This record gives sequence, structure tokens and C-alpha cells, in this order.
Amino acid sequence: MESSNEYRISFFKPTTERARVNRNMVVWLVSIWAVCIFGFHFLMKAIEKPTPEPELIIFQEVWDGVKSGTATVDEMEQFALSALHVTGKVFIQPEHRAALDNGISFAVFQLADSVEKAALSLDIQAFERIVEDANDLTDAAYVSARNQLRNTASSILNLSTNHVLSGILPYELKSGELNTLHQENIPVIETAMPLYMTHNRSVLTDMIILGFPFHYFYTAVFLLILFIGICWVYCFRVDRYNASVGIAE
Repeated sequence: MESSNEYRISFFKPTTERARVNRNMVVWLVSIWAVCIFGFHFLMKAIEKPTPEPELIIFQEVWDGVKSGTATVDEMEQFALSALHVTGKVFIQPEHRAALDNGISFAVFQLADSVEKAALSLDIQAFERIVEDANDLTDAAYVSARNQLRNTASSILNLSTNHVLSGILPYELKSGELNTLHQENIPVIETAMPLYMTHNRSVLTDMIILGFPFHYFYTAVFLLILFIGICWVYCFRVDRYNASVGIAE
């Protein structure tokens, strides 16, 4: 007995006119969706340009003096602040953070006078001892030691204690890294700074729409509206075709 495919339904090989119309409509709408999503990302990739953050430009201007030991007070301060901008980022490789901590600790210590050096060293050691045993970040001793170190180091860097970088300082200063910028950390710092402070930008990321960068607005708002619109178009076209061939709910 021969088998029959009379009741087999295939999206890709429709057996009826209605199924063919439905298939074509789905293909067109999905194609529009794919072009709008993937085409936009390809466009962003095609026109993007690596752009350094202002702090990276400052770092590049002062770095030769810092690593050679000829940096002025202003240059050493600018280096420490630019490095702090990197350590404040969320994801940093451990070896990069360790090298930057060495650079920041060294720079702050070099900027301090003799009295500040003694106070800074004591404050860092006191904070490190408390951190080793701390189980609660709201503990009074922990908060007091952190704030004391923040105030001492911020004063050396001419930072307001309310500045966001001031809040980062206590966690990046290391007592064993104060006296020397280790040679092995120099190439690590040179690699880390541009890695974390260079971003691909274009007119699509710089343009602001309703308070948001255009690329964010496009992906978070426009594409959602587009998806709803595609669903509506599909339903509208299906209903209209059904009505034209006399199919009713």
C-alpha cells in the first residue's frame, strides 16, 4: 500500500496556497527583523573608531616622566588620578589591578611630604590589618580606618573626600608597594591603561535620542516596538487574507 503525504504539513514546502502565503509572509517579516537587528550591529562595527578616554590621553602625556623618575608633582598626581579611573571599573584582570595598585601607591607616596609619608604608611597598615579580619563592612572599626586612610590619601592628591575617586583610594593603596614602581609592572600598566580606557565609538553611540545614546535607544526601545509592529502586521495580513478567501473565525 502506497503511503500518502496528503496530510503532511511543511513550512518550507507548503502544499496549499494559504500555507504558501503564510510562509512568504513569515519569511519577509523575519528578514526585516534580522536586518534591523544584525544589520545595525554590522553597521556599528563598520563605522566604529577606537576612541581614548581623556584620562588615557593624560596618562600617555605623563607616563614617560613617571617611569623614568623625572615626573613633576603635577605629572605624578595626574598619573595617580588616571590610574584610579581604571581601578574604579568593574572588571579588571587581577594582574592588571596589582600593577596599577603598585603605580598608585608609589605615586601617592612620592607626592607626600615626610609627615604625610609617616601618616599614610601607618593608615594603610592599620586598614590592611582590619581588612584581614573584617566580616562586616559596616563595622565601626573598618569604617573608621577606611575613612582615615581616605582622608589622608585624598589630601595628598588634592581630592575632595566627596569625590568618587576618593572612595576608591583606600582599596588600591598597598603598604608593600609604596617605595618602588617595580620594573615588571611597567609593561603591565602600559598594557592595562589603553585596554580599559579605549572604547569603540561612532555617530551611532554619540548621538542622543530622548536622553539616551542612539544605539541604546535603538536596541532597548525601537527594536521592541518593531517586534510588536511585526506581530501586528502578521495578524493583520493573515486576517485580511482569510477574509479574501472566505475563511472566518
